[in-house]
Order: sequence, then C-alpha cells, then structure tokens
Amino acid sequence: MNFIDKVVEVFSPSAALRREADRYKLETVRLIRNSGYDESGASRSKNSMRGWLASSKTPQEDIDKNIPVLRQRSRSLYMSAPLGTSAIKTNRTNVIGEGLKLKSSIDADYLGMTTEQAAEWQRTAEREFRLWATSKFCDATRVNNFFEIQQVACMSWLMNGDACVLLEYEKPTCKFPYGLRLHLIESDRISTPHSTGNNVYLYARNPDTGNRIFNGVEVDDNNRVVAYHICNTFPNSNLYTQKNWTRITAFGDRTGEPGVLMIYETERPEQYRGVPYLAPVIESLKQLTRYSEAEMMAAVINGIFTVFVTSEKGTSGIGFTGVVDEDERVSDDDVNYEIGAGMVNVLEPGEKIEIADAKRPSTNFDSFVTALAKYVGAALEIPVEVLTKNFVSSYSASRAALLEAWKAFRMRRSWIAADLCQPVYELFLSEAIARGRIHAPGFFLDPVIRMAYCGAQWNGPAQGMVDPVKEVSAAEKRIAIGISTRQRETTEMMGGDFESNVVQLSRENEMMKAAGLTAGVASRKENEKKEGSEEKEDGEDDEENEGDSTGTAGKSQKF
Repeated sequence: MNFIDKVVEVFSPSAALRREADRYKLETVRLIRNSGYDESGASRSKNSMRGWLASSKTPQEDIDKNIPVLRQRSRSLYMSAPLGTSAIKTNRTNVIGEGLKLKSSIDADYLGMTTEQAAEWQRTAEREFRLWATSKFCDATRVNNFFEIQQVACMSWLMNGDACVLLEYEKPTCKFPYGLRLHLIESDRISTPHSTGNNVYLYARNPDTGNRIFNGVEVDDNNRVVAYHICNTFPNSNLYTQKNWTRITAFGDRTGEPGVLMIYETERPEQYRGVPYLAPVIESLKQLTRYSEAEMMAAVINGIFTVFVTSEKGTSGIGFTGVVDEDERVSDDDVNYEIGAGMVNVLEPGEKIEIADAKRPSTNFDSFVTALAKYVGAALEIPVEVLTKNFVSSYSASRAALLEAWKAFRMRRSWIAADLCQPVYELFLSEAIARGRIHAPGFFLDPVIRMAYCGAQWNGPAQGMVDPVKEVSAAEKRIAIGISTRQRETTEMMGGDFESNVVQLSRENEMMKAAGLTAGVASRKENEKKEGSEEKEDGEDDEENEGDSTGTAGKSQKF
C-alpha cells in the first residue's frame, strides 16, 4: 500500500478495501493478457472466442444433473440409431463376447507348491467356479448365468453410464452348493431418497450419519463412498405408488468385502456416477438419423411414380374413376386419366401434368454419412471401418483399424475384469474355501497368501485375423525370439488355452495311432517336403536362366 492508500484506509476502510481489490483484479488481467494462452484458447478479445462462455463446476453439478436426460437419449439412440446400436454392440461383442473365462494363475513359489500341485489346484478352482458360473442360480433373478450377466452389465455400463451389481447370499441347496448371488439392477434405481421424476440429482443428507448423498451415492466428509441408496422401483415410474429406499453399505464393516459393485469410467476426480458412452455424440447421431430417415422417405416417394394434374378450373373440374367407399361410387365417363404402355391421354383445356421428382437418393448421401461416421467413431474410439463393418481399404489399413479399435476394447475388458469378474471370483473363492470344497491353507490368515491364491486371468474373444497366414507366421517368429509365449498367442489369436490344446492334441495323436492313420500323416509330410524341394529346384533353374541371360547380355554389351 502506498501513502494515499494508507490515508484512505484511516478515513474509509471500505474504500481502501475496494481500491486493493481493484488493484488485484487489474494485476490479474495484466497477467492473463501477457500469457501465451491469451492469444489462443483463453482469448476474450477475438471475435471467434468472444461469445464462448464456458463454465465448469463440480463433477456432481456438471455430470449428475445431466445424467437423467443423457440416459434417456442414449437409450433412445440405441433403439433407433443404427450407428448408436453398432457402437454399443461392437463393444459388447469384442470386450465380452461369450463371456470372460477364468484362468487361475496362483503364485506357486510363494505358496510353496510344486508345478504339478499348482496345476492341480488351479484345475480344481476352475472346475468349482465353472459349476457356479454356468448355473442360473448364480443370478438372484434366476435369468442369466455369470457370462450372460457380464454381457448385460457391459451394455448397461455403456448405455446408462454405469452398471450396478448387488452381492447377495441365499441358502445353498444340495444341487447348488454355493450361496453367492449377483443382482444386476438398472442404474436409475440408485437415486437420492424422496427424489421424483428426473430430479434424481437431489442433494440430501443422511439424518442418521450426517453424510452427503449425491445421486444415490452416500459419501462421508472425506469424500469416500460409504453406501448406496437403492429404490424399490424406478424414480419416475408409476407402477408403484409407494417408493422406498434401501441403504446398502459399499463395504462390510467387519470383513471389508464389497456389498455393491459399481462399473463406470471415471473421467474426473471425486466423480461417483458414470456418463453414458454415447454422450459426446448424441446430437450428431440424432441429426444423422433424422437425415437418413428423410433421405429414405424421399427415395420411397420417388420410387412411387406420382403424377399431379393441375387445372385452372380447380380440383372440382378434374374427374377420376375410383371408389370412395362401399356404398358411394364417384365416376366420370368423359374424363379418365390412366398411365400405361402406349397410352395417349387428352387433357382438358387449362390442364397440365406435373411429375413429382424428389431427386433421391442423393449422390452425396454415402459420402456425407461416411464422413460423419468418422467423427463419431473418433469420439468413441472406434474406427469407421469397425463401426460400420465395412472393410474396403487395403490389408494394412484394415489391420491398422482393427489394432486401433482393440486398444480400447482391451482397456474396457481390463476394467470389466477388475471391477466385476475379479471381485466376484474372490468372493466365490472365499465361500468355496470356507465350505471346504477347495483346500487353501492360510487363506483367511494372511492377506498376501489370499492374494497369491486369488491370482487369475480373464480371457475373452480373440482379436481376429485379416490374413491368417501372415498373423500365424508373425506369432511363430515372436515365440522363436522369446518376446511372446505359446499361451499368450493362443489366447490372443484364438481365445483358447494352450495347455488344454496340448492335452487334446496328445489324445488325438493316440487315437490316430490306434486307427492306423499315422502313415497318412507321414505321407503328407513327405509330400510337403517333396513340394518344397521341387519349388527350390525351380527357383534355382530360374536363377541360372537369369544368370545366363545376364551373362549373354553382358557379353553382347562388351562386344
């Protein structure tokens, strides 16, 4: 503060405060004006940026308030927009496919097991888990098995922004010895108590705990998720007049085991609900759908040969032969307009014919849709070839498109495995060991031992091959130089299991020996060897011929 500021402060502190605040604002403006971004993205003086009033607030205000509308529109696009349906189902098919399959991989060295003992334990765990996962009793609603639950959860996550799985237990039976049940519910049911209609963002406080509730998610003062509030029906549904909410803790107080599994993509810190997958392209997909429907209708109208008769007398002066209804007929023998081969019609004075021509389909329709699909695919991390299932480019371009798409597919598969499959497997393993169906010493005593037993891989559908010969040759070279393994290549290329393949191949070889078919195999190898030697000889002859011609040409050139 200078001398004048100090004098003003003595006589009028409020005026001194305003002078200090204005000086601070002026200094801030100078800093922004002198920064590099003032000439680009942060400029307020350029005509192109002057009207851009962007405002960002908390994740709850930016995301949760808009989630109800985004969900409804996302579901509408899934049901009515072909590209929207393709985007969601393409992810479902490539990320989950028939379901992510368990491949147990325990830490045998830490557990003190031999290779044979570890392999036997892993086979037992996979067998028990398969018993639980392939049965519809693992579903609380008795509708889907575990692999089908994965598919529904993936589509719910993409369509609604998040998927919620409740972990419940029932009394085991002699037919189904496990009590773990999965209850997949719609995202709308996770809402703030006493919210109505689209006001599911309603902020509230839990009167019992004092915690804040955002969109059905209860968090404490440290912003940690502690519970979820589940409505007995949809908040905007009229099926039930009385709506009740149940509070389910996120983690058990004594065990620490999860009670609710929330699957969503986190975009911002302290974000508790997910954004629908189609949210960035909702407007583009809707406008493209409207444009496609308009072009289709115009093409249909153009396909129907429509003729309009215009007359200076008005419509009353034009006669047509037709049936109005069953009782009343309207006819005019003097004037009859028909269209046919070699037909000659004579028009009345003042009448003329106009043909409806919609000039459809438009020649630019395909190029426009493809160009817009590229932008949509870029936002959704799906190349246009994969989004539209149209591979018309070269082998290199098609393979590059598949590889780029699979980067996103693998990432989402890892999320599903980490947020759904692995927690469910760990809960199943705990129950199986507690019931004595699987023997695992020290599982409940040491968290490190528990982690060693819970090691697992979740394998899904293979990437697929554009040119199988080239892909297999490349895999063979990767294995030869040691940068990959047979197990990994088998999983990524075919979605299978190398150990199972070895066992099956051994069994098939024994069957072929018993059937006396080894001679056929040997003769086939001999034929392949003979064909290879013949190709080599042909190549040598070609090289000799090329050498002779080169030598002759050289001699002639020398002479």
